[in-house]
Amino acid sequence: MSLAVEVEDLTYKFAQLNEPVLENITLKIPWNTRTLLVGSNGAGKSTLLKLLSGKHLCLNGKILVNGLDPFSPLSMHQNEADECQTTTYLGTEWCHMSIINRDIGVLELLNSIGFEHFRERGEALIDIFDVNLDWRMHRLSDGQKRRVQLTMGLLKPWRVLLLDEVTVDLDVVARSRLLSFLERETRTRRCSVVYATHIFDGLANWPDKVIHICHGKIVQSLDYEKNVVFDKDIEGVIQNGTTTNVGYVKSLHPLALAWLSQDEGK
Repeated sequence: MSLAVEVEDLTYKFAQLNEPVLENITLKIPWNTRTLLVGSNGAGKSTLLKLLSGKHLCLNGKILVNGLDPFSPLSMHQNEADECQTTTYLGTEWCHMSIINRDIGVLELLNSIGFEHFRERGEALIDIFDVNLDWRMHRLSDGQKRRVQLTMGLLKPWRVLLLDEVTVDLDVVARSRLLSFLERETRTRRCSVVYATHIFDGLANWPDKVIHICHGKIVQSLDYEKNVVFDKDIEGVIQNGTTTNVGYVKSLHPLALAWLSQDEGK
């Protein structure tokens, strides 16, 4: 059966480092799912996403995204039959690119990547993120630039969306609308999302799977529906076997806090 993402025995090391950044990673992500990556700074989340997107080449282990090696030229071409890109990667570095901070209009940027061709989808994203087409990029706040980035990045449909801390500058309304949009996408067409974040508000019922990465290894992987229980009589987090009970507040924050606190002692 085809998977959105399939990784087997992946180990990756930067040339200048002695220790691997990722070690023995095995991962299977089905279609029509939303996966959350949780881990401390430096745990390997960003490296994993960049490997999945083809930004890094890895010769150790197997990586398939939509059945293709992400570093293969075939995976970088848009599928003409359904107009979907294999992967879209969105990270925080976009807002620091020199072109983004020049006196250039939002509409110019959108037109440069095919706004007219995807106009219906583009107008929906403009409404979701409350983007003004008359904005000039050099005058925008970080949060406004982030909303423009997301409008541009999500304009072309994708099969696998890789988000790396990209909601850090968003206000709560924009972030909530983004999460709702991504949930609709994964429910209505053949696609999946992998999202690395340290912001857990509003995520209680969003993911299908939560993966804990520590020191380059996957140490826990929870099937959300089966393994996470919200219990009004339990505060904080109690881990018993494969079940994690999260307090009545219905937040992933207690779970993430428990995991990352454990990581500090390793």
